[in-house]
Amino acid sequence: MKNLVLAACAFVSLGALSGCADDAGDAAVPITGEVNIYSSRHYDTDLALYEDFTRETGIKVNRIEADADALIERIGAEGEFSPADLLITVDAGRLWRAEEAGILAPVDSPVLKERLPANLRHPDGLWFGLSTRARIIIYNKAEGVPQGLANYADLASPALKGAICMRSSSNIYNISLLSSIIAHKGAAEAEAWTKGVVANFKQAPQGNDTAMIEAVAAGQCRVSVVNTYYLARYAGGDAAAKAIFDKVGVIFPDQGGVGTHVNVSGAGLVKTAPNRDNAVKFLEYLTSESAQRYFADGNNEYPASIGLKANSAVEALGAFKADTLSVADIGKGQAEAVKIFDRAGWN
Repeated sequence: MKNLVLAACAFVSLGALSGCADDAGDAAVPITGEVNIYSSRHYDTDLALYEDFTRETGIKVNRIEADADALIERIGAEGEFSPADLLITVDAGRLWRAEEAGILAPVDSPVLKERLPANLRHPDGLWFGLSTRARIIIYNKAEGVPQGLANYADLASPALKGAICMRSSSNIYNISLLSSIIAHKGAAEAEAWTKGVVANFKQAPQGNDTAMIEAVAAGQCRVSVVNTYYLARYAGGDAAAKAIFDKVGVIFPDQGGVGTHVNVSGAGLVKTAPNRDNAVKFLEYLTSESAQRYFADGNNEYPASIGLKANSAVEALGAFKADTLSVADIGKGQAEAVKIFDRAGWN
């Protein structure tokens, strides 16, 4: 009975998948197969990406879009009957959660190894980073750069008391940042840093990265930490957005040390994938130059494939040295990071 129910759920799931490039007449080659994507991305450029893949290969792309945690849970619940071939999501933390849930299978692809740096690939091929973003410090230009602020560690300095606004500790981007600090400096030093930053809060954590940017631009807070793609939206936006961007200064932390923390959007092959070969083809396609333009530019991120540059709005933020810590190591520290945040009172 349980298997019948799961089979029925999988049938409903597959029926609910929305197709891209359904019309075989729009494809350069006849439709010869399909691939089912479960994605937490929701950008218009992804539609063009799917259609381009179908034109090139004749493989139809079906997709479901939802929150990453919901998709991971759904794949687990569907079990062996899941129609999912690939999970696409953002942040090392969510890729780690998928790995821990046991829903991913290894991929051994010479193409992926050649195009992607080792630190953006799971060591066993369970997932692959497809675009990156940096977590940077921003400050109010009118007030100037706070003296001595150059690194993440400096955010815990008493000199910044009452100056910092931050997102909640439940935010996956903050969890991954703290996880990287744990990897580099150990849990004890990471906890001391966390307590120091909390002591410098101007207000209780609230809002998203967009709210942080606008609060700093308006002088409500002097300093915050955000992902580059949020700020790039203002740099490449309309006149009002650019006016906000012009009020915010950028610091790429730890340029004299390990480099600025970098995170990923990525994808992994589902272990029960019914269309495994097509899924691997799609993964490899996502690292091609044309696909990287769609994938990275759609969210103002940095391309993951070696040798490719970001779009002009992202480049406007400046060049920087990136931390080459393995994204897999960032994932490993997630649970400890949450515990540290809770003990420090970073709500």
